[in-house]
This record gives sequence, C-alpha cells and structure tokens, in this order.
Amino acid sequence: MQHVFGYTVAHDVSARDWQMKRNGGQWLIGKTMDSFCPLGPALVTCNDIKDPHNLAVKCRVNGVTKQDSTTGELVHKTEALVEFLSKLVTLLPGDVILTGTPPGVGCFRKPPEYLKKGDIVECEIEKIGRASCRERV
Repeated sequence: MQHVFGYTVAHDVSARDWQMKRNGGQWLIGKTMDSFCPLGPALVTCNDIKDPHNLAVKCRVNGVTKQDSTTGELVHKTEALVEFLSKLVTLLPGDVILTGTPPGVGCFRKPPEYLKKGDIVECEIEKIGRASCRERV
C-alpha cells in the first residue's frame, strides 16, 4: 500500500437516464456532469486508517438510510485495484480511484428510486467523515 496516500468519501453520482437510455448505453456522460463526484470532507492518510477494508459505509437520501454496509463487502481490495489499474494507465500522485458502492443503488431497487433535484444526499465512511450535497440535476 506504499502507493496509496489516503482515503476520502466520494459521492459517485450517476445520471441513469443518460447512462441507460439517452446515450446508447455509454456510461461516461452519465458520470461526468458538472457537480458530479463531490469528494470530502477530508483526506485521511493511511497512517490513520490501519484497515481500510473494515469501515462502515452509509448513504442517506433526505435522512433515510439507503445503503448500509462495510468496505469489507467491496468486490476488489485497494491493493488489487491499484495493481490492475497501473497496468492500464499511468497513475500519478493525486489520482483518485473510486472503489465501488455498497448494495442499495436506487435504480436496482424494487421499485426503482431516482434522485430528484433538491434531494440531500449524505455519504459517510467510518473514520473519514460525511459528505453532504444537494442534488442539482
């Protein structure tokens, strides 16, 4: 883990209409609109988090918990992600790698749930903090 400086919270916002219907199934546009992927509230160094794969992860929408899991449930561990990605792209200091999301994504719920303009989304990871934002799209 010598190549990892630290950890933060990311809200990986997705415009599902652009990902699934409006753009021929190409996901990039639906992930890269203005205000998407806010980071924070802090960057916590590896020295302060001994086991990044044993932290609580939560997401709330308008105060209602929608995702409640741990980093231990992520499909790939940090070391494996860095190793794999470094074979495909040049990783530089300051690069950010998002590791995935816990179960409970809105579009896969029954019935599906989608964020609306004005919704307050809070993403939280134990020992790092909570990032809160109001949806603008």
